[in-house]
Amino acid sequence: MKPFRFAARAASGVVGVQDIQETARFAESVGFDAIVFPDHLIAQHAPIPLLTAAALATEHIQVCPYVLNVDLRHPAVIAQELATLDVLSEGRLEIGLGAGWNRAEYVATGIPFEPVGVRVSRVREAVTVLKGCFGGEPFSFAGKHYTITDHDGQPKPFRRQGPPILLGGGGRKMLALAAELADTVGLAPRVPVGGGGVFFEPSSITFAATSEKVAWVRESAGERFDRLELSTYASATHPSAAPVTVTDNALAVARRWVDDIRSRTGTDLTVDEYLDSPHVWIGTIDQLSDKCLSLRERLGISHFMLGPPHVCAELVERLAGE
Repeated sequence: MKPFRFAARAASGVVGVQDIQETARFAESVGFDAIVFPDHLIAQHAPIPLLTAAALATEHIQVCPYVLNVDLRHPAVIAQELATLDVLSEGRLEIGLGAGWNRAEYVATGIPFEPVGVRVSRVREAVTVLKGCFGGEPFSFAGKHYTITDHDGQPKPFRRQGPPILLGGGGRKMLALAAELADTVGLAPRVPVGGGGVFFEPSSITFAATSEKVAWVRESAGERFDRLELSTYASATHPSAAPVTVTDNALAVARRWVDDIRSRTGTDLTVDEYLDSPHVWIGTIDQLSDKCLSLRERLGISHFMLGPPHVCAELVERLAGE
């Protein structure tokens, strides 16, 4: 089994550089392996400057955009920004990429929200362009979405092989691509087609649904599977819910959110199904620790992106590197 790795989700929204750097230093001190920032066109800072600030305030912790929406930037442009960050952090960058899911951002900015197959194919080409930019000589590429002609990306990453890549998604097409190209595969809930007031299709957060996703990854990865790191993350089920809730009354908290999901979506999840979800983190530190061990044993998941580091510090101190 692979050792545990934990990523800390820093505070969202518009935060000051001092808060960013203090959070990064704290996360590093308690054993988090990475600190992550999301990529959305909402009331928040852009991820690359925030990750740069975090990297310059720390010594060992990795920094990772979780995840960059490929549709928002040309990959040759973001390659330069990512390589610069990798150099400034002396090789501490992980690259998280995704196909985009928040339709409202596309509508507001006039960017076409194309079918999932198109968006996934764009991610495939973007990975090719990134790796070409990171390579040691000029390269050319002609795809459906991008055309590169004798381009020598600069600067080059700190590491000759380039930063490791995390690809995440909740559907079979994206997970098949991740199985083929990524170092870390992020297992995500599926986004609801019709909205419904939740961030995901409730049935897609269950253990059974995640087990099915792992099977898709295994099938697509073939001999690569044993080399892949599987990742999941804590997801708030409502805007007022915390991604991670440390409590000695998990059943009561779970009942509240199960009832909330039922009232807004009509989906019936049992409390046990909800608490067993790889995306639901509610309980005592002992219970959450057991959950990490169980998910690694049952599904092979060893990388967890959790909530603000101060909430999860005791859990990470107990399990980091085990």
